[in-house]
Amino acid sequence: MVFYTLSILCFVASIIFVQHNYSLYERPIAKVVKVEQVETTESTDMHDNQDKLTTQHIIAEMKNGKEKGKSIHLTNEYSNSGAYDQPYRVGNELFVSIDHDLTKNQELTGSIKDVKRDQYILFAAWVFIFILLIVGKKQGLFSIISLAVNALLLSYALDIYIQHPNISLVWICGVAAVLFTAISLLLVNGFNEKTYAAILATLFATLLSLLITYFVLWLTNENGLRYEEMQFLTRPYQMVFMAGLFVGSLGAVMDVAITMSASIFALYEQNNDIPIKALKDSGLDIGKDIMGTMTNILFFAYISGTIPMLILYLKNASPLGFSLSMNLSLELARALAGGIGIVLAIPIGLYVSIYFVQRKRRSL
Repeated sequence: MVFYTLSILCFVASIIFVQHNYSLYERPIAKVVKVEQVETTESTDMHDNQDKLTTQHIIAEMKNGKEKGKSIHLTNEYSNSGAYDQPYRVGNELFVSIDHDLTKNQELTGSIKDVKRDQYILFAAWVFIFILLIVGKKQGLFSIISLAVNALLLSYALDIYIQHPNISLVWICGVAAVLFTAISLLLVNGFNEKTYAAILATLFATLLSLLITYFVLWLTNENGLRYEEMQFLTRPYQMVFMAGLFVGSLGAVMDVAITMSASIFALYEQNNDIPIKALKDSGLDIGKDIMGTMTNILFFAYISGTIPMLILYLKNASPLGFSLSMNLSLELARALAGGIGIVLAIPIGLYVSIYFVQRKRRSL
């Protein structure tokens, strides 16, 4: 109860703080106090795509900087599609740029640059934290800690690559993957044979999946992969793609590995005399049950991000084959590589867990 009380107090304090943190920003911030719809025009392009363009006149109050407390007049144009714009309403907080070439008698004007969203992000983060704590309790707390540590590690790994481009990003991500796996599993599941088995299974399955993927790409000379979305990189995009495969498949493989390890050890703890053959049969049945769902989860997670661009291509009369190739080739490769890792994690996790069970049985 003390811990939950402290968490609620931190939640309330952080929400209040983020509502009044304007002075911490260097960019000017204005809060919308009045919105007026000026005009609406309809448009139709050559592919019969229809849209409406609406102009808003906005009056906002400056919240920081030298102009704090003054009213600023802004103009916003937004479309119904909302691809690159959005309507604003009273209460929205906006990052703005101020027109400084004004005479003393003119009204303060400027343009909208972005929306201040930190309060919404903070609220969503707290909802996520509370759900983890309520459902997972102690393990939920360790999950939050491991997530924060892994995010910092990933940021640090990318900083190393940016500062030292001669170092291979795949090697950097490989070292980071070992740390991700160890930190995540040891914090959540503790220091025991079940965790050690899951760590070894995760690393072996992920490495083997990466090797198989690399061999297939080398054998096919990467035909069919469209790297156009990476063309703005000034680094070797193939290496960046492989590093993304490495990190992307790690989470799903880790999930399968800990599921296999926990299941095998749960069967053993229920019956210390259970035959090895029974463990193998039960483990394979469990693996078959989770294999399809985990592969589908990975597939939908990768494909979902391409839906907006795919619709955009098709609405602008691009051929179906070209649209799929441009938007799905890399995502399908990522999904297939992760799927290979998931399938490999089942037998690897099974036999590694059985090895630790046998070793534990001999030590009794």
